Amino acid sequence: MGRIDESKSFIPVKIAILTVSDSREIANDRSGDTLVGRLESAGHILADRKIIKDERVEIADQLRTWCADKNIDVIISTGGTGLTGRDVTVEAHRDVYEKEIEAFGTVFTMVSMQKIGTSSVQSRATGGVSNGTYLFALPGSPGACKDAWDEILKYQLDYRHMPCNFVEIMPRLDEHLKRSK
Repeated sequence: MGRIDESKSFIPVKIAILTVSDSREIANDRSGDTLVGRLESAGHILADRKIIKDERVEIADQLRTWCADKNIDVIISTGGTGLTGRDVTVEAHRDVYEKEIEAFGTVFTMVSMQKIGTSSVQSRATGGVSNGTYLFALPGSPGACKDAWDEILKYQLDYRHMPCNFVEIMPRLDEHLKRSK
């Protein structure tokens, strides 16, 4: 199990929250509110927040826009990860990924199994990297967002988390894009 190295300073990351829904608005976006509350409580910065419809091209376009924004380090989307015809968030994420973080979905399933048992097979949570930005797609329920943050992202987005974390390798995520000398 990991630990927090108190000798290191906390490094806040800039996080954008994207809710994918045909029916939600900011006033009733409980999942988005859950993520915003948790990231701010942890000391991170809310860089942007939007709600868009379950449309693959629109989702991918928003992800690409945020990945191009150097004021955003991490994108967390909520909603559209299920199995119905309108659930296209995972496909949109994969349209944008340069690299997929396969273990993110696996670990999320392990966490979910403890909470909702075999119903966790209906989620397609995913994570990846594009243009030096981390992207995570979470289910649309507040409980799933809470579990993903509390059990995975809270630690991996904390520079002090040992033995390793996502923050410490952020400067190297786009090294393949830099010209060699």
